[in-house]
Amino acid sequence: MSNTLELNSAHYQVKTLELKGSSITYRSFGDLVYVENPVYPEFQKMNLFVPEGYYQGEMINGFSAETAPIFFPNAVGAYAAGRADQPGFNFRLWARDQVNALFVALQKGFVVAAPASRGRSLQDRQGHFAGCAPAAIIDLKAAVRFLRHNRGRFPGDTERIISNGTSAGGALSALLGATGNCSDYEPYLEKLGAANERDDIFAASCFCPIMNLEHADMAYEWLLEGLDDFHSLRFHTENGKLIPEPYEGLLTSAQKDASRELRQMFISYLNGLDLKAGSKTPLRLGTDGLGSFREHLSDLLRESAQAALDRGGDLSDCPNLHIEEGKVVSFHLDGHVKAAGRMKPVPAFDVWENNSAENELFGTAESQFQHFTKYGLAHDTGGGSLAQPELTRMMNPMEYLDGKTSDTASHWRIRHGSLDCHTSWAIPLIFAEKLREYGKNVDFQFAWGKEHCGDYDMEQMFAWMKDVALQ
Repeated sequence: MSNTLELNSAHYQVKTLELKGSSITYRSFGDLVYVENPVYPEFQKMNLFVPEGYYQGEMINGFSAETAPIFFPNAVGAYAAGRADQPGFNFRLWARDQVNALFVALQKGFVVAAPASRGRSLQDRQGHFAGCAPAAIIDLKAAVRFLRHNRGRFPGDTERIISNGTSAGGALSALLGATGNCSDYEPYLEKLGAANERDDIFAASCFCPIMNLEHADMAYEWLLEGLDDFHSLRFHTENGKLIPEPYEGLLTSAQKDASRELRQMFISYLNGLDLKAGSKTPLRLGTDGLGSFREHLSDLLRESAQAALDRGGDLSDCPNLHIEEGKVVSFHLDGHVKAAGRMKPVPAFDVWENNSAENELFGTAESQFQHFTKYGLAHDTGGGSLAQPELTRMMNPMEYLDGKTSDTASHWRIRHGSLDCHTSWAIPLIFAEKLREYGKNVDFQFAWGKEHCGDYDMEQMFAWMKDVALQ
């Protein structure tokens, strides 16, 4: 029996939640299955929350019931399934004592639509893997279509949908923003019985996006080649939760050779992009890995340090900064890279054993893991095969920015921690500059002192969202 896509606007609960001295009252429309033919209903539903004041004719933070933007946060991490979130404390490991973005969004007058989505490791009753690519982005698109299908049945402007996500969730936020109405995804949406509506969004907020996976190993070694010891955590899924465990060691001689090879491959890739800083200054690399692109990256990190200093931060213990009279006059990028350290061995993503989170993302219904680069397959030690090129393309927002096949969001906010080595700092920078090349409004910054995390600057984030929504 198929699921109805009609929102019952009379079926809700009025809730009041008080956290850390702040209170919100809102209507909760829970467990809204957003496709007619769900294959995994637990992860193909959303929660919808509306500030109660809109039903009383109130204005909140400059918004009315008709003009309130829709905040669309996913709860994805490590490309695992993401649950439909609730206002409350943050579920992320790094911020469990902080109120989450849903709570703040409701305070700020945003309508909140929090979708669940399928992800790697999910299996159906037949034992088939039900969350491999492109399941997660298909689900998020279907959720957007559900909102548009029900426009007018709840407060909020369905032309002002703003996504948000962190890590793999940041990548999915970017992918959602880049691929609006693209026909590549249509067969999957039709099969699920998604609403016959548009799925483009207005804006995308992306924290430390783990994306551009076909080139992520190259970019990682361009930044970190020469650092031979790695220290990090690996995560495994247990009862639906991500469990961290220590993972460290030294690169083997074969991995050191591969690091040098991948580094050179990145130089060719970067130069082939014909990037320009702010669509003006060419960004290039020489065969030694140095050049204007690296200088641009260094300048942005220095600006991040300056911004932290201007906010009153104490940066006196940062040996790679030279500060005089409140100004960061020089920044030593190589030293900063060494201080941040290598988190992952070689390769970082498409691993030769064919068992990483990203390998699992590109698995099939019958095969849990697959390689997604020819380089990974060429060095395979785990009996892996290569994912279909159209699947890797469909998971890479870089492939859709030229506007030829999709309606890309107009407004972008991208943040990446200055100490975050889960992926190369080059990856979000490349994406930001490509967006600017295609005329998008981009707010990109490195966040000084931050590691792999998100939603750490919510006052600024929601101020940005308000500003672009009211333009």
